[in-house]
Amino acid sequence: MKRSWIPAVAGYASLAIGLLDIGKAVFPHLEHTRMGEWSDFLPGIVSTVARASSLVVGIMLVMIAHALRRGKVQAWRAVVVLLPASAVVSFIHLRPASGVISLALLAVLVMGRREFSALPDPRSRWRALGNLLVLGALDIGLGYVIISARPRVLVGDPSVLDRLEHVLLGLVGIEGPVTFTAERVSDLVYFSLLALGTLTAVTTLYLALRPEHPIAELTEDDERRLRALLAQHGERDSLGYFALRRDKSVLFSPSGKAAIAYRVVSGVMLASGDPIGDREAWPAAIKTFMNEARRHAWVPAVIGCGETGGEVWTREARMSALEIGDEAVIDVADFTLEGRAMRNVRQMVNRTERAGYTCRVLRTADLTDPERERIRQAADSWRGTQTERGYSMALGRFGDPADADCLVATAQKDGELRAVLHFVPWGPRGISLDLMRRDRDAEPGLNELLIAKTLQAAPALGITQVSLNFAMFRAVLARGERLGAGPVLRAWRALLIFLSHWFQIESLYRFNAKFRPIWEPRFVVYPNARDLPRIGISALQAEAFITLGRSSRRRLRLPWLGPARLAS
Repeated sequence: MKRSWIPAVAGYASLAIGLLDIGKAVFPHLEHTRMGEWSDFLPGIVSTVARASSLVVGIMLVMIAHALRRGKVQAWRAVVVLLPASAVVSFIHLRPASGVISLALLAVLVMGRREFSALPDPRSRWRALGNLLVLGALDIGLGYVIISARPRVLVGDPSVLDRLEHVLLGLVGIEGPVTFTAERVSDLVYFSLLALGTLTAVTTLYLALRPEHPIAELTEDDERRLRALLAQHGERDSLGYFALRRDKSVLFSPSGKAAIAYRVVSGVMLASGDPIGDREAWPAAIKTFMNEARRHAWVPAVIGCGETGGEVWTREARMSALEIGDEAVIDVADFTLEGRAMRNVRQMVNRTERAGYTCRVLRTADLTDPERERIRQAADSWRGTQTERGYSMALGRFGDPADADCLVATAQKDGELRAVLHFVPWGPRGISLDLMRRDRDAEPGLNELLIAKTLQAAPALGITQVSLNFAMFRAVLARGERLGAGPVLRAWRALLIFLSHWFQIESLYRFNAKFRPIWEPRFVVYPNARDLPRIGISALQAEAFITLGRSSRRRLRLPWLGPARLAS
């Protein structure tokens, strides 16, 4: 029987008990309040004499709380050791109520043992350094408060520097310049500071010696197996080829007939698009994915999956789906520049051609090595940022020999390269837009020209369908401007228009709509509504829109838009 509430209850109980332990150890007057009397019946607070130990236990419980909520097995082991020890001490000090509560909580945790199976996350050396800095600052702050909270037993009036010196020396077990009139208080301060210093040193060393977090990487064998699946089933999803990004990991179904590419970002296991391979094997691949997420207490999520994939994900993983926009897909056979509906595109294409621009549409295999390098350098120079963006709808490379079937469209003027589009295969008869960049000083209609020329050249290349950009919340923008739209829909549309000042929402929808595409909905799949903010932040990190230590761009783009696809 599944008892998923146990980790959450244990985590919040650990947090509450830990905060009370810290409070009672740091502030001596707290024990005389109603909260202090109530906290005497909770595990972790044994006696006034053991207040120094209570402080350390409180900090450990607070640190363990989050891991308990996530079902970490090591956190469970730590609390299972702590609770019986607390119960024994409680009975020795004639506090049976506290001991009984400890044993009751222990029984609940033991019965719910299966809910704590998540493996620990490996930490890097940077995490150890962060632990040292954060806990070191906490130690100094708590130590200063411990000394200053007892003015009546201080000898004289030690200065701030004397108190800080006493704290710093006490953390390494050396007596400082501050003295107390009561020996009991002196011992309490000494052991409290020593315990804090020991805790910081032990946890820092522990993190420093743990293996670094493995970088997501697509191995040669994984790539070979993925390409084999794409060769057979690649036409199912226009995002399938992006699973070949080499900074993703991949999980295969037990039969090897289906796979899911993902990356773990800030505790969120992000998959993108639909599973790859035989649809009958998708449930097994999803089960493997969910089991891996549970093993590490990662939050499972999918961004940009199609309607079919979303139905399978929600059914098999018991998650929810939220429509986040529509993908613009063009049927090559139906495309034409004629007619009133295409007047705007036709005029821009004609004006750009009259300005002297010419286009080439080729497979990357047909480019020479100097041409590939020239295109790569030009695209990099037009990027407008040092950070390469993209995850869910970007390949992240150009001109690799393994990507010979990719398509590249270039625009030149007077022999100089001015714009480039890059498409990845979408099965044997489709292509999906990966990269759209142009010289910022070039004519504004170059993107329309390149798309039109690509669609016109598609039949000769055996291409029948082309996937363009993704339009975030396209349905809201389209329906909100129609006659009879309700106040809620209009308000939602107005908010999106306002956000378009910083995010390319409305402009991207208008650009896509010019080509009269077929709109295919895309979804985000998530376990709980409360996880959506965390999933959104993780997606922004994966797409490199949130990068630590780097300056932000003046204009942001949404992760699900496939940032490398967009015009710079």
